[in-house]
Amino acid sequence: MQELEALIFDVDGTLADTERDGHRVAFNLAFAEAGLDWNWSVELYGELLAVTGGKERIRFYLQRHHPDFRPPRGDLDAFIAGLHAAKTRHFTRMLAEGRLPLRPGVARLLEEARAAGLRLAIATTTTPANVEALLVHTLGPDAPGWFDAISAGDVVPAKKPAADIYHHALEALGLPPAACLAFEDSAHGLAAARGADLETIVTVNDYTRGQDFTGALLVVDHLGEPERPMTVLAGDAGGAAMVDVSLLRRLHARARGLERTA
Repeated sequence: MQELEALIFDVDGTLADTERDGHRVAFNLAFAEAGLDWNWSVELYGELLAVTGGKERIRFYLQRHHPDFRPPRGDLDAFIAGLHAAKTRHFTRMLAEGRLPLRPGVARLLEEARAAGLRLAIATTTTPANVEALLVHTLGPDAPGWFDAISAGDVVPAKKPAADIYHHALEALGLPPAACLAFEDSAHGLAAARGADLETIVTVNDYTRGQDFTGALLVVDHLGEPERPMTVLAGDAGGAAMVDVSLLRRLHARARGLERTA
């Protein structure tokens, strides 16, 4: 049976709860900076999260809410790209100010995995600049080097729920899906990971709590800390209070063992 060798993480909503009080706020700051009266409320942004990718989200919003909008210089693609670049600048500043901490258990698990010799990777639709800023400002300047592969942004044409970004990460790692576990927070992310044949742990957040996570190996509210145990929403953690390397090895062996005897 294939041993567990690597963990592959989504970023937004998985490593940090960045959507509601991070990306949404940064989008609104970019809109105001451009002289636009658009404002994405908490509720509206929850609806827009059905579209993966920041530039794609802006385009979808325009199609739905401002179908007659024309950018000042006529090039909609360039206008959207400019808005998204401004949003990224605001978002990375928020990270630098310490306003978006990692979710419970994330730093602990990353450190445990490294100590246990597991390789780390990232598979996300957010931009590389966002990934680097999050890692540096929450884990330290050397943190991006902890990851053997950072598959991010537009490195693949099709974004989640397509599996392309996970295939990219697996290729960069040089590992088969059976040697890895994925971590996600949304149904789109789970579909992408499972589409790459990756067994997946889901940590829900306020935006994704009610989504369908059929096919996940384990669904929890967060990864857990010694003083803050996780709540298991689906799956069998065997009474564990935290997602740690020992639990991951058991879950991986159980899942791959079942596949082998099926």
